[in-house]
Amino acid sequence: MTSNFPVVYKAEILKAIETVDLEKVAEAIRIFIEARAEGRQIFVCGNGGSAATASHFATDMVKGASYNRPARFRIMALTDSGPTIMAYSNDVGYECVFVEQLKNFARPGDVVVGFSGSGNSPNVVRALEYGNSIGCRTIAFTGRDGGKMGPLAQLHIQVAHPHMGQTEDVHMMVMHMICYYFMDAETSAGSGK
Repeated sequence: MTSNFPVVYKAEILKAIETVDLEKVAEAIRIFIEARAEGRQIFVCGNGGSAATASHFATDMVKGASYNRPARFRIMALTDSGPTIMAYSNDVGYECVFVEQLKNFARPGDVVVGFSGSGNSPNVVRALEYGNSIGCRTIAFTGRDGGKMGPLAQLHIQVAHPHMGQTEDVHMMVMHMICYYFMDAETSAGSGK
């Protein structure tokens, strides 16, 4: 039983990744190309494992997809503002930790990206709602049935799979598809390879 578990888990990840609409991933890449070209800010957020994915995404775009390149990404993970998150959580409520940061920084035309395996994280839902209300482009990475975030976002990248860990695994893979477009594919295209 124990020795078979990794095989079963791998099989489930392969099933989960097959649920992802790659046309929507390509659309996300186009949104990021436009945001970079227009000097727009990109904000990413999530909770728990999804917070780690948001931070990882920002890191890859700030460093890997920007270093030594003529055009750079203006991206920040709202999850990385620890003291601000704690202050709002303590004094106001955890549901507002991302939206209140957006009120300081986001402008129409910027991009707000939310990661949530359930699609129902109240603070991420509120961030997308606010983004929509001021004219930002919104992208939701969800799992299961998409929760509240799926229909709320202008672009919904869904892992239609019930297992949270496998959904988070696939979110990381899709995030890398986007980042490595800029690190590998775009670079190769520019060099004539």
